[in-house]
Amino acid sequence: MGNDDHERTAASEQQPTTDKTDAEWRAELDEEEYRILREAGTEAPFSGEYVDHKADGSYECAGCGAELFDGDTKYDSGCGWPSFYDVDDDRIETRLDTSHGMQRTEVLCANCGGHLGHVFEDGPEPTGKRYCINSVALDFEDEVSEN
Repeated sequence: MGNDDHERTAASEQQPTTDKTDAEWRAELDEEEYRILREAGTEAPFSGEYVDHKADGSYECAGCGAELFDGDTKYDSGCGWPSFYDVDDDRIETRLDTSHGMQRTEVLCANCGGHLGHVFEDGPEPTGKRYCINSVALDFEDEVSEN
């Protein structure tokens, strides 16, 4: 996907803190992770391992390990991808995505710039947001109970 497919918005002026070359990303990620995280691909709906995942913990970027979404904000939207209704603004960046003849808001990891998915304005209260995220772009960290 070329640079002409995306236009940056004011929310994405921060530069990623993980600065790797394309060759380093290709060596570190498997083919599907690279296609989604670095080339803004999308996994098939209902195919990802976290679509129906329900556990206490947090979701991290599969590219750099940065914490992204709290498991408490995950909900079943029925869209075919893991959906979250909230995220700390400093964990993600957004930009206008005009690819495929549509206007959508792309969601990227603020740490490494990896493509995560898109955000829509049809989510539940209290935010009204639906962060529709590719499972391949995520890793899950179980909540560890302290005893």
